[in-house]
Amino acid sequence: MTDARAVVLPSADASRSAALRYLNLFRLFIAIVFLVFGSSLGLGEDAPVMFVAVSIAYLVTVLALGFPDAIRKLGLNRLVTIQMVADILALALLMHASGGVRGGLPTLLMIMLAGGGLVGQGRLVLFYAALATVAVLVENVFRTFGGREASDFALVGMVCVGFFGVALVARYLASRALANEVLAEARGADLVKQRTINERIIEDMPDGVLVLDESLTVSQGNPQAARLLGCELAPGRPLAAVAPVLATALSEPASCAEGHQLMLSSGKAIRFRAIPPMEEGGDLIVYLEDMEQIQAQAQQIKLAALGRLTAGIAHEIRNPLTAVSHAAELLREEKRAEGQIRLTRIINDNAQRIEQLVRDVLSLGRRDRAHLESLKLDAYLTEFLDEFTLHGEAEKAQVEADIDARATLAFDRAHLHQILWNLLGNARRYASERPGAIRLWVEGDGVRTALHVIDDGPGISPDHRAQLFEPFFTTHAKGTGLGLYIARELAEANRASLTLLDSERGAHFCLTGLSQP
Repeated sequence: MTDARAVVLPSADASRSAALRYLNLFRLFIAIVFLVFGSSLGLGEDAPVMFVAVSIAYLVTVLALGFPDAIRKLGLNRLVTIQMVADILALALLMHASGGVRGGLPTLLMIMLAGGGLVGQGRLVLFYAALATVAVLVENVFRTFGGREASDFALVGMVCVGFFGVALVARYLASRALANEVLAEARGADLVKQRTINERIIEDMPDGVLVLDESLTVSQGNPQAARLLGCELAPGRPLAAVAPVLATALSEPASCAEGHQLMLSSGKAIRFRAIPPMEEGGDLIVYLEDMEQIQAQAQQIKLAALGRLTAGIAHEIRNPLTAVSHAAELLREEKRAEGQIRLTRIINDNAQRIEQLVRDVLSLGRRDRAHLESLKLDAYLTEFLDEFTLHGEAEKAQVEADIDARATLAFDRAHLHQILWNLLGNARRYASERPGAIRLWVEGDGVRTALHVIDDGPGISPDHRAQLFEPFFTTHAKGTGLGLYIARELAEANRASLTLLDSERGAHFCLTGLSQP
């Protein structure tokens, strides 16, 4: 509590001091009006000499207490109290000299009490209202016993009630204003601190950040952006003057959709991503990334993945080789023909397993040699399904395809064949044998095409969904665990994505790629 007061009170005192200065100017104006124009306004008719003397004394008091040095000598609260007492006594005496409550001076006294409520503090505001009430009542009593025309005490009572009401309302409004001001200052300090932190974060970001107005003029840029562009990004400079290649690329609407690679005139390769303004006339935010750094990180990831892949391959090959070696040793000792046949079958099965593993790994190495072409899915899938379902009409009826004749997909023909063979092979392994147990259909918007494959099998366990595309993960006894992993890698090599979607029954895979190369 002590620390909070130490922070809040100086700000509140500054606001009260500013309000007190304006109140003193109003006092000075009223004192001059009383002294110069009092008689012409009909004031002081009951006691002219008294009215002039009080006006002069009030003017001198206002001048003496109105200097800024008075706050330092007397203190703010004490000064406000002295000034309010002087106001009440002076106005009460002027009221006595000008006809009492019936004149306009009680209204002026209410204004002074309102000012006291704004600059006063705590219960002192009630003290000012009580003092004004006593002064008015005493003045009316003096008029009654002095033989002058007194005001009705009911009217005087209403005026006194007005004193308290005005003082309390003014004090409430002042306290609310001060609280809001303190809150605004605290929020302002928090915003300044947050802005400082944000600026520090932006300056230390590994990516470059540019803020451009609607005319592609630089509003702000961090040091990393200046380093990537190889120029100084002074606010107010047109981007075309410092990075013309980037300015040309940003002028195209498609550049705001996704990240794009760009070769600058300096020969440096960058990738940029533009975030359009949320409202018309807002700023455009551009993120810049160093392609050399991205490629270095990708290389590290590839090396780590290659290490895991190599370890997995060694483990997967060791098991069938052990089985082959053991079967070969037993085959030398086996004399019976039936036993020799069984051991020979074991050797052949494990040799085929090793061959499949090597074939999958070799296909993974061909992911970077994708030759995209616009494939008419209707004709391509018809040809593929004829090859996939060679074992009779029942197998053909198991697969149902609903393909729009206009649908196209930008893909490498051999890669798409391998992906579909893997997806449909898995679907056929787990689906029922009824017609339409495996369904294929296509959705597209002219820009991207989605090919869906769904079966009516038991589906994929929630425990296995997170590991589904990891290498060497399989739930099939004779599987290598590389099928779906390679399928996703081949999809990414063709700028497409392979995902597992939620479905009520069975497994639902979706291959999404560009409609045109």
